[in-house]
Amino acid sequence: MKRIEINASQPYPVLADRCFLSEAGTLIRRCAEDAGKAAVVTDDIVDGLYGDAVTESIRGTGFAVCRFILPHGEASKNGENYLKLLNFLAEERLSRSDLIVALGGGVVGDLAGFAAATYLRGIRYIQIPTTLLAQVDSSVGGKTAIDLPTGKNLAGVFYPPALVLCDIGTLDTLPEDVFTDGCAEVIKYGILGDEALFRHLEERGTGFDREYVIPRCIERKRALVAEDEFDRGKRQLLNLGHTLGHAAEMLSRYRLSHGRAVAMGLAEVTRAALADGSCSRECASRILAVLRRFGLPDRSEYPGEDLYQAMLSDKKRRGERTSLIVPEEIGRCVIRSCTLEEMREFFRRGRRPGGSV
Repeated sequence: MKRIEINASQPYPVLADRCFLSEAGTLIRRCAEDAGKAAVVTDDIVDGLYGDAVTESIRGTGFAVCRFILPHGEASKNGENYLKLLNFLAEERLSRSDLIVALGGGVVGDLAGFAAATYLRGIRYIQIPTTLLAQVDSSVGGKTAIDLPTGKNLAGVFYPPALVLCDIGTLDTLPEDVFTDGCAEVIKYGILGDEALFRHLEERGTGFDREYVIPRCIERKRALVAEDEFDRGKRQLLNLGHTLGHAAEMLSRYRLSHGRAVAMGLAEVTRAALADGSCSRECASRILAVLRRFGLPDRSEYPGEDLYQAMLSDKKRRGERTSLIVPEEIGRCVIRSCTLEEMREFFRRGRRPGGSV
């Protein structure tokens, strides 16, 4: 079993292995010896696959267990379900010594983590991510949030989990499109700072070595979280592709999946970086080619002005300035502070003939 220590303000381990959900109760009990009750939060798809097994494993180590089941999909990560979950926890009389177990993908993890951070001013929670996207990205780092009608992840708090259990075997039950969706975040890590990882993805496509790639992505995120836990500096690099990606999600009313939206963001920022001379044609060609190899979008069809207006809701905006993450070469990206008008012109250039690849 691979153990990766996350050195945050409240340190916690990420355990990665294959097919060890039956041990979840024992592993959770070790980090919550005083807890009497656990609330498992999951969605209606994951519950049918793993809800009973995880619940019985936790119950087998002496916990009283209750379960809260959400409809699957990004549309469930809203204020209404957040309040429903808080009321559920109160009705089940969870105390400050008890805990929440988030079993599922990024939607479940984000919402359950936000509830854990705010219920009784904070109780422990465990992440058990069951999608590729959640395992390599959203379950690690302590970001919790819900979406508002005006934008994605606009209400949230930094609140680290007590433990993350990544069972790589759960990826075997993912539909192909959901697995591919998570590949956008994997590609992001290669572009950000890992040329060897990127080459592996170029060579292997969706048949990449999961036992190699998933821990490597987590380790890359660990380094940025340890240096900048609260997203004021280098951790912002993790937003590569996300400024425009979140805007595309919002324009689709969250019918567009997060991974495909991020792929659009990666493609658009790459073309813009090529157009303004920040990255070479070879670098841009490799990024766009790997997106195509994984069956991910290599451009956004939304009008540029619509995307710009949606990007004004981005949480990285500070008054009339924002930060863009720009690729310079595979393995190196920079944080560029710019005015909102400079951001608009940057993406416009990428849509002109000089930005095409």
